[in-house]
Amino acid sequence: MFTKDQIRELKSQGNGAILHFVKDIKESNKILFLLENLGHLPKDFDGNWLLNYLYNKNSQVRFWAVKNLGKLNDENYLQALSEVAKKDSDTTVRREAVSSLGRMRNPKSKEYLYALLKDEDPKVVCQAIRGLLVFRDDKEVQNVLKPLINHPNEMVKTVIYKEYFSQIKSKNEQLHPDSYDFLKNTVVNGDVREILKNVPDESVHLTFTSPPYYNARDYSIYPSYKDYLKFLEEVFKEVYRITKEGRFFILNTSPIIIPRVSRSHSSKRFPIPFDIHHYLIEMGWEFIDDIIWLKPEASVKNRNAGFLQHRKPLAYKPNAITEYLLVYRKQTEKLIDWNIHQYDYHTVKESKVEDGYETTNVWKIDPTFDKVHSAVFPAELCRRVIKYYSFKNDLVFDPFAGSGTVGRTAKSLDRYFFLTEKDEKYFSYMKEKTHPKTLFKEKEIHFLTLEQFKKTIIL
Repeated sequence: MFTKDQIRELKSQGNGAILHFVKDIKESNKILFLLENLGHLPKDFDGNWLLNYLYNKNSQVRFWAVKNLGKLNDENYLQALSEVAKKDSDTTVRREAVSSLGRMRNPKSKEYLYALLKDEDPKVVCQAIRGLLVFRDDKEVQNVLKPLINHPNEMVKTVIYKEYFSQIKSKNEQLHPDSYDFLKNTVVNGDVREILKNVPDESVHLTFTSPPYYNARDYSIYPSYKDYLKFLEEVFKEVYRITKEGRFFILNTSPIIIPRVSRSHSSKRFPIPFDIHHYLIEMGWEFIDDIIWLKPEASVKNRNAGFLQHRKPLAYKPNAITEYLLVYRKQTEKLIDWNIHQYDYHTVKESKVEDGYETTNVWKIDPTFDKVHSAVFPAELCRRVIKYYSFKNDLVFDPFAGSGTVGRTAKSLDRYFFLTEKDEKYFSYMKEKTHPKTLFKEKEIHFLTLEQFKKTIIL
């Protein structure tokens, strides 16, 4: 086997040396080693011998032949690369051919890249767009690329939107790490939709909530499942508006079973996480992750009693020991690093997650039971979400506060909280438990009606 040093020696001998060398090589692994280690190629390098490998049976050989042709910045190879981009059987090779066309930065490549914008592979289209953006100020290029804002693929639309349609704007002049004082450590009793009408744009850093389940509790009765989803849509649209750019919304929910009316009727199971997802994407949330909350089987309702006895097919019903934490981020062209860089060094350092954090998307956490509220967040669940998705002194929001676990946990982690709760029973419960060494461990908690809340607003 020849070495990298031998390859460097061949290159130094000028045009023709490598061509003479490869004439007698038949083994694909030797050719591949040569192609992978060609490295930088001089301007006068003769790459014609590489054209023979564009049709090699080995896709890796074709890939590296394409990559090396792209290094040469020679318009004589534009046609060959274009043919590979359109016709190669391997999608990775095709994408590399498009990338090579773009890297040449040759105005003559535009026509070839235009043709590839119609490709069925959205990654090929994105690579072609990337190559054309070298000429982004060219009116002809703009006229070709801008209509792709209506392309069916999401990634293509995102790229075009960022390059040509995004406008840098701020709906308020508040610094990213800051939040309004009148929202800090405040609990408001009332319909969350009415309350949020009084909250300014981009006010909160993190929302973590578990909405009331559809007609599964006395406090969550809706005329129909459609009405229930509509209600959640209205709430989460407002949550989107009040969330700061690029920050997170974590939704805890799961499918729910509505018991049957009688033994002659069947029960109904509603896939809440899967149905609400569509609404969230449409309003602008970007889906990031799905986390599974795994509970002990003994803690959930047993659905196996009948099947355990007869074991008849079709009647199997597994015990539901999981819930979803669906992680979304407010749409932005900025990367996560931008959000992090808005904070000072001390805050970032103090907010770092300690060793022993959960590395998977399956969180094994025991549920919590409460005599007042029938569906309580475990404190550990809140602790992980708040630590993983916010910084110290951030404002954490829960639109369905219940017994106030999100607020209590946020305060214990040196965050501020803003809670809304419609049910007066739960609102009163939180209020009663604010004396020292209880729920919030903080004297400066504001418990307000909607009308009282409106009077506190100072922008």
